[in-house]
Amino acid sequence: MKYILTLSALLISISCFSQQISYKEWQDEAKNDIRMLPEYGNVTKTKEQVEADNELTKTALKADATHRKASDHFIELGFTYLSRGDIKTAMYRFNQAYLLDPKNENIYWGYGAIYGYFNDYQAGMVQYNKGLAINPNSSVILTDKATLYFMGFQHDQDQAELNTAIDLLKKSYAIDAKNVNTTYKLSICYFLNKDCVDALKFFNECKALGGQPIAENYAEALKKMCSN
Repeated sequence: MKYILTLSALLISISCFSQQISYKEWQDEAKNDIRMLPEYGNVTKTKEQVEADNELTKTALKADATHRKASDHFIELGFTYLSRGDIKTAMYRFNQAYLLDPKNENIYWGYGAIYGYFNDYQAGMVQYNKGLAINPNSSVILTDKATLYFMGFQHDQDQAELNTAIDLLKKSYAIDAKNVNTTYKLSICYFLNKDCVDALKFFNECKALGGQPIAENYAEALKKMCSN
């Protein structure tokens, strides 16, 4: 099953919408709404909440034959809402996916994207690591975890963060060489590392895969660097 966008693409998409809620507002509301916390905050639910969960599970399994398929369906819905900038509903869907199959690693991909939206990279990293603990070979989670390190490098210019991003992207690429976002980010990271050969290599691979996320100004910058 393929979800619609990875973290960086989601952030670009979401930027087209006005921000519905600030991070402080989110955190304040989450104190009284466990649906806004990953894994429902791991709190003991009320009798009414348990009954509602059971009803949701029963309904979901009528539409999807297994817990995993039902969980995947809610994750896909979560990413759809996230791409629209509806952060609350996205989190509700990711938590419903958790309810249906807590061992679905892609739930934590969704949680991580939520925190990435709020620029809380530390909290996002915690969620990605939980997903990778379930499936260390999740290419999509590895790529979005690398994205957090890449964003950190852009903020503080720490070479170690760029190196970590490249290592994670290389691991993701070894698992799935057809992920256009992975090849694009590898190209950018090598560009920032002033490695023209590898930057061009992955740029061309990205184009061959469709090149959808390639920004025109990046293509021009890469051409200029590599022509010198």
